[in-house]
Amino acid sequence: MKRILSLIAGALLCASALAADLPDTVYVGVKDGHVQGIALDRAKGCMYFSFTSSFIKTDLEGNILGTINRIQGHLGAMTLGPDGRVYASLECKDDSIGQGIAKRLGIENLSHEQSVFYVAIIDVDRIDRVGMDPEKDGVMTTVCIRDACKDYVNHTYGCSGIDGITFAPGIGSCNRKKLYLYVAYGIYGDLSRTDNDNQILLCYDISGWKTEYETPVVFGTVPTNGPEKPLHKYFVYTGNTTWGVQNLAYDPFTGRIFMAVYKGKKEQYPNYPLFSIDVRQHARKAIPKGLDEKHETLRLSQDGLYHEASGVHGWDFKWGSTGLCPLGDGLWYISENHKDKETGIQSCTARLYRWTGQGDKPFTAR
Repeated sequence: MKRILSLIAGALLCASALAADLPDTVYVGVKDGHVQGIALDRAKGCMYFSFTSSFIKTDLEGNILGTINRIQGHLGAMTLGPDGRVYASLECKDDSIGQGIAKRLGIENLSHEQSVFYVAIIDVDRIDRVGMDPEKDGVMTTVCIRDACKDYVNHTYGCSGIDGITFAPGIGSCNRKKLYLYVAYGIYGDLSRTDNDNQILLCYDISGWKTEYETPVVFGTVPTNGPEKPLHKYFVYTGNTTWGVQNLAYDPFTGRIFMAVYKGKKEQYPNYPLFSIDVRQHARKAIPKGLDEKHETLRLSQDGLYHEASGVHGWDFKWGSTGLCPLGDGLWYISENHKDKETGIQSCTARLYRWTGQGDKPFTAR
């Protein structure tokens, strides 16, 4: 026991030393859109924010170094890729948000059948000024997530598009160096259906994407270049959520993929806002609850709070749905979103937290 406590104390001291170069908070405020995701490049001293239809690059004091505006769609969760670029979910669809963006940009809104979902890949090193254009400045490419397009059009699994995104090792693999891209579905919180009580994660090997699928942005077009299907399509039983996984984040420190959601509203579930899955588990073929066909399924981590009636584990934590950014050493930047009623400014305070794992308090602010 003394040895274990000594190791924990040593890890905390190490994390504290590593965090010495990091600010407790990084703040950004805008008048259009609200924060959807955050990402950090610690080596370059830059933080990135998505605000619905704009992308912001700052230093670690919150000074804006550059922005991308006129993004044709809903820019969502983000993650820093192994190549130093930022990967983000991008939805171009016929819902109220899509209609609002189309009106603001002066373009025709898409029909339901035309709705399309992308991974937007942003060359952040080229962002050097405010007001850059995704088409004219060539700072963004897209890859279509065709499974999501099909499931959205057909109303399958309650799919409302995509949002959460992260890089993580292969599920059940011993190789921790090879990273795959995971994209989570957005899912309608419809109380009348039962096929929307699982989270869906698509897994891709992106090693050939740059030459085979990445497409430059051409304003007013919606290309569908992308892999025909993912390597894996995982189902994770969490119970009902509102709009599915808002932010997805792999944490090397715990070996888990975390899923932050807006709470669900079905009374038979605990409706936790935070879940996780261990990447070391092996997927198994099974029929997910609420469905009638077999899929690759994953189980939730068996800690945190436990709801016996549903068998669901999770955590009760207020923040995370608008941005999760694990640093790999037990520290995280987590988005705290706010809207000022007087000025209309919507903001993100990316606050530095430490992981505790406790059910009702999984993180503590530094």
